[in-house]
Amino acid sequence: MINKRVLLASRPSGWVSESNFRIEEAPLPQPGDGEVLVKNLWLSLDPYMRGRMSDAKSYVKGVELGEVMVGQTVGEVIESKNPQLKTGDKVLTQLGWQLYGVTREANKVEEKGAPLSYYLGVIGMPGMTAYFGLKEIGQPKSGETVVVSAASGAVGSVVGQLAKIWGCRAVGIAGGPQKCDYVKRELGFDACIDYKAGNLAAELKDACPKGVDVYFDNVGGETLDTLFRHMNLFSRIVVCGLISDYNTTEPYAIKNFRAVLVNRIRIRGMIVFDWKDRYAEALKALAGYVAEGKLKYRESVVEGLENAPKGLIALLKGQNFGKQLVKLA
Repeated sequence: MINKRVLLASRPSGWVSESNFRIEEAPLPQPGDGEVLVKNLWLSLDPYMRGRMSDAKSYVKGVELGEVMVGQTVGEVIESKNPQLKTGDKVLTQLGWQLYGVTREANKVEEKGAPLSYYLGVIGMPGMTAYFGLKEIGQPKSGETVVVSAASGAVGSVVGQLAKIWGCRAVGIAGGPQKCDYVKRELGFDACIDYKAGNLAAELKDACPKGVDVYFDNVGGETLDTLFRHMNLFSRIVVCGLISDYNTTEPYAIKNFRAVLVNRIRIRGMIVFDWKDRYAEALKALAGYVAEGKLKYRESVVEGLENAPKGLIALLKGQNFGKQLVKLA
């Protein structure tokens, strides 16, 4: 058998293109003592990958030229030299954009109650990001107003639903009437604003008559700047993503930062790794909400490893609907 891998061929300047990647075939890797050989079944595509393609300093090391693109995967053990895992076990790994990989760090997952792909989404890293970001940084109280951008996406959709479960008013921001309709009708948000319509400030005032207590930011840029004008006294902003700036050569310059001082806004960045010792808590809570029908979820799937670059580009342009995945098998 031959392994197929997607490598970083060049660093993008501005928007990512398919020419930034290179697909190659390689011999199947062989596991050593304590390792497993995994056949990847699903690959997660996430906005953070754009940052890993850059050589700028970040919270983790970027991808070197010629290396396999990073990414979380869920797959099946096909050979094991690890006494804790056996052939046929399904595992969550960080094997990246390839069909097969060898690793010592594989977490066994159960197929009961949820599809394997959910471990890359609603009960995986995006769901945990929403859970800890909202609960620990946003600290919403019953009756408060929570606004979340990229509301139809993997993280944003969970944030808004958790806000509703925890007794808050949930207002989403998404791109296009179809996504906004889904956020309101299917996910149960109280309101959703189409930022592409060009009336974000006015519609925020109507959707948030008591102002905004918590803003969960996935996009940064002009949207964050606009939210500053609507934040309440002692409100909280969770900075989870800055996708509007990821493909620009010049970052957006915030104009309304004075609101942080005037309203004593607390702002904190959100990286899910900071809560790695509590992942079991989030998994239990999120899986419970899914089983109870309180947490709904949608996936956007591209077929085949060779289409992973197209999938990432679509994600960065906001063309995905829900969690972006690549089905590998």
